[in-house]
Amino acid sequence: MCARTSHVPYTRASSELIDPVSLMRIKSLEMRAKVIVEGFWKGIHRSPYHGFSAEFTEYRSYSPGDDPRYIDWHLYARSDRLYIKRFEDETNLKCHLLVDQSRSMGYGSTPYTKAQYAATLCATLAYFLFSQGDAVGLMTFDEKIETILPPRHRPTYLHQLMAALEQPPQGTATDLRLPIQQIARMVTRRGLVILISDLLTPIESLETDLGLVCAGGHDVVLFHVMDPEELNFQFNEPALFKDMESGRQLYVDPGVAQASYAQQLENHLARVDTVCRGLGIDYHLFATDRPFDLALLDFLQHRMWRRKQVLRRQRGGAK
Repeated sequence: MCARTSHVPYTRASSELIDPVSLMRIKSLEMRAKVIVEGFWKGIHRSPYHGFSAEFTEYRSYSPGDDPRYIDWHLYARSDRLYIKRFEDETNLKCHLLVDQSRSMGYGSTPYTKAQYAATLCATLAYFLFSQGDAVGLMTFDEKIETILPPRHRPTYLHQLMAALEQPPQGTATDLRLPIQQIARMVTRRGLVILISDLLTPIESLETDLGLVCAGGHDVVLFHVMDPEELNFQFNEPALFKDMESGRQLYVDPGVAQASYAQQLENHLARVDTVCRGLGIDYHLFATDRPFDLALLDFLQHRMWRRKQVLRRQRGGAK
């Protein structure tokens, strides 16, 4: 995992985190996302560092040179820190969510699949960004692009996104090139691109294609979603394994295959991490049993780190 973010205080105890199994019992995807986001904010607001929550709502920290007429003195009285209202051009972020819906995402050793976990993660990010006033779009894909919803910020648009995310995996293989190249071509204004996939695909072209997106000035975040059994290979008995995408069957003796599998997985993950580090992409490897609160925390840490980097460059250029 690329760790480039500063520590953000989060006081929600591990016992209070809602485990994914419990969340998946909520049938409505939008309601599921709402529960996660509201629970997350409760943890943030308990923190003694009130500024973090303010930075991701409708305020930003006061900087020398800002017009003091826009200072929120009521917030200052509560937090003892100066904030000003953000202007429209500071909040109009455009986010493109790219979600893998290939057949391999239909696997799950837990009561839910990788596809359901990825959809919930995507819905959570969309719900959060909508609540911040940002425009959010969606692209779903397998071996081809299935859905394209351009970034919008309208009350009914979130429902459209949720409906698209609730579609079960239909395709066979995973082709990352198509959606990534499509985003690079169609998105001319700088924005945020979030890719959610199990990356069970050859990654020879990953560096080139993601490089095109990064060259456009976009901030790219990659959530690599894998089932716990895929990460740990905790199989004890010989069994017949079936490739969910190709349909190929293979008899496997775990005692013989485990070492080789672990090495290939390590090489695969290391290569993805190297590509992301080289391009400045924020990379998060997530097992599907990890609480969604922590995914949202990682995402916001990344956004906070990026914002500080931009401010440093702006101040450096002004000297």
